[in-house]
Amino acid sequence: MKRAVLAILCLALLVGFARPAAAETVPFDKDLQRLAEILGALHYLRPLCGANEGQRWRNEMQALINAEAPRGARRSKMILAFNRGYRTFQQSYRSCTPPAEVAIQRYLKEGAKISREVTARYAN
Repeated sequence: MKRAVLAILCLALLVGFARPAAAETVPFDKDLQRLAEILGALHYLRPLCGANEGQRWRNEMQALINAEAPRGARRSKMILAFNRGYRTFQQSYRSCTPPAEVAIQRYLKEGAKISREVTARYAN
């Protein structure tokens, strides 16, 4: 799990350097929106399943936004994706269940994979 979190943090730091300064969209916007959705889901699921992390996943999202510095519609899409990830699981899970724990593990892996791929492809 620490490796997944480290990969997400690396992406947050490197994405800011990889994006074109004046571009309205970047080729990895869909990946960032998916990562934002994953962070939202983790923000809901991790505490539900007993993780004592406080605002960790919301803070990860804020770090991603700070590093990427999206404006306008790009920023809105990222925030909407985070909220969608949170609300999707909020509507489905009221307690930690084995499927919720599986979702957490899958999202940690998927988030780390997205982070690695975007970093490898776009960070110079």
